Amino acid sequence: MNTAPTIESPISAASLLRNWKEVIDTCNLRPERRMDVVSRWLVLTRACVFQMSLTSGWIGGLLALSVGPIDWGLFALTLAGLVLAHAANNLSNDFFDLQEGLDTRDYPRALYAPHPVLGGLTSRRGLAAAFVAITALDGLLALYLTSVRGPLVLVFAAAGLLISLFYTAWPLKLKYRGLGEAGVFLVWGPLMIGGTFFVASGRLPTWVWAACLPYALAVTTVVMGKHLDKFPYDAPRHVRTLAVLLGEAATNRLIRGMMVAFYVVSLGLVLTGTLSVWVLLVGLSLPRLVSVWKLYRRPKPASPPENYPVWPLWYVSWAFYWTKQAGTLFVLGLVAGVILPVRLGF
Repeated sequence: MNTAPTIESPISAASLLRNWKEVIDTCNLRPERRMDVVSRWLVLTRACVFQMSLTSGWIGGLLALSVGPIDWGLFALTLAGLVLAHAANNLSNDFFDLQEGLDTRDYPRALYAPHPVLGGLTSRRGLAAAFVAITALDGLLALYLTSVRGPLVLVFAAAGLLISLFYTAWPLKLKYRGLGEAGVFLVWGPLMIGGTFFVASGRLPTWVWAACLPYALAVTTVVMGKHLDKFPYDAPRHVRTLAVLLGEAATNRLIRGMMVAFYVVSLGLVLTGTLSVWVLLVGLSLPRLVSVWKLYRRPKPASPPENYPVWPLWYVSWAFYWTKQAGTLFVLGLVAGVILPVRLGF
């Protein structure tokens, strides 16, 4: 089982920065490193994947900026709210999977990184308290944004909270019923991107829903990759993720198909004039897609490569590796489109 390094003090500023970078880059802190309080919470909340929420937020803000002025202060608060929501979601999943008996010392969650409770980072009560505190803070942000933009903000926030909470919590337990992947698609696509667009601009044209699709597909490949990795553990436990329902081979093909769909949908949005031609910058990530595609077509190795940080996860790492570049290029394309708007509109 992956356990947390011991927290000692004091630690030099340089060591702190190295710790934080390592946790953000790998989701882990090597046992030989001395863990500080900030690193502990970065590990606890799985801050290594917050980039996906920030990318969704930036996509929403840039889409809004492409058609008119935005309120930068409200946009910044929305980005903060998305990160808090992601942190709360991760804590909630760890708490309810532990309560359900799914997270054990020999389950991947406790192997690829320290589990908040099983890894000795906090207690069950501490985990629950952290979730409540972060959710409450996020709720205050949502109430303020609602006071400025109106009740539609609460609709976005409540929908995101319910999907995130009931991803693992009773009575819906979406992940356990093959619906978790759809929940991720909705949250990191229409809810985060569309919600940010609305808060930043006060508008919500219908074309925004189509513009949400490429990155929603990309993020969903990440969670599906994780469920593919967990297939040998979930199937015997009757955790019916989409990977368990479809089988390993079909899930593998579906993930690769969704990666290709990211480019197809992006191209379609450019050809219809929905997005600027600069979004075609995503094509620069095709070499990485080819590399990831080859890895997906090979059997998972029997043991981790040297210095590989999140074993026994495998497919999710490569999906995230591709999504980071594809999402970043999508954002850069939107930035270029704001600076020099060029649309086709066939």
